[in-house]
Amino acid sequence: MALTDFPKVSLGVFPTPIQRLDNISRELAANIYVKRDDLTGIGLGGNKVRKLEYLLADAKAQDAQIVFTTGGAQSNHAMLTAACALKMGMTPILILKKRGVTALKGNQLLERLMGVDVRFMDTDDYADIYAEMDRVGTAIGKPYYKIPCGGSNALGSLGYVDCAREIAEQGIHFDHIICAEGSGGTMAGLALGAKLFLPGTKVHGMMVDTDPFDQITPALMRQAASLLGINIEISPADYSLRNMCGPGYAIPSPDGNAAISLSAGKEGIFLDPVYTGKAFAGLIALAREGAFSPNENVLFLHSGGAGGLFAVDMQA
Repeated sequence: MALTDFPKVSLGVFPTPIQRLDNISRELAANIYVKRDDLTGIGLGGNKVRKLEYLLADAKAQDAQIVFTTGGAQSNHAMLTAACALKMGMTPILILKKRGVTALKGNQLLERLMGVDVRFMDTDDYADIYAEMDRVGTAIGKPYYKIPCGGSNALGSLGYVDCAREIAEQGIHFDHIICAEGSGGTMAGLALGAKLFLPGTKVHGMMVDTDPFDQITPALMRQAASLLGINIEISPADYSLRNMCGPGYAIPSPDGNAAISLSAGKEGIFLDPVYTGKAFAGLIALAREGAFSPNENVLFLHSGGAGGLFAVDMQA
């Protein structure tokens, strides 16, 4: 089945622009560009919109009236799922881990402004939350659809296979693409998409959580390839992973904070302390280690997450 054969709804503004970061390129002695997926056109923008175009099309095909999803208290994915579901006339219910900043700021404030039903569970196990979704959905008695944390399943990953196709059509060859990896779907989609549409491009996942992404990434790549009916060999040589988690998930790191300040001060582009700041710190580290030659082009995927700037204590 071709990528274009999969149903999707129109939620975002695409293609998102690619911009050269002239000041940071001089600073790092490398050719650094940014793919502005923080400008996807709904909510505060972000990478989840591409995934949700496929996931909510599937929900619509199943006549779902309620859409459940989950994540941490400040989940960008949860906030964007709520915004997109409301735009489509569905009722979002967010069942979030009671972890992180639960106060009325950041994404919690945005969810309040949208009038979203937000519930917290004091658990570290998503299996508990998915079971609660079934309990709540059954009690309400309306058709419902469950979207996993981060929208990171095979169907959601197709959003970033499609993004790789979009990058290929924007006319610049990139030797390296760098992205944050927090639940796996964006990285897996880009890595698979690079194999299909971007020959000679290496995708680097900057891990901002402690999940086993060395297992998650290839598994999602294979599952997405299977959806597309593609028989393709997936190996660790297709991508690279780097641990940028620092002191822990959603806890700011000194390197991440420095990267946020560099991007803001040099380019007027704001990153966040949970995902993109740490990922851009990984790009900076690679550049300073000599990983990029002077004639190579490097693309940073800005996956959004601005809400985190207004919720997380950057001094932590």
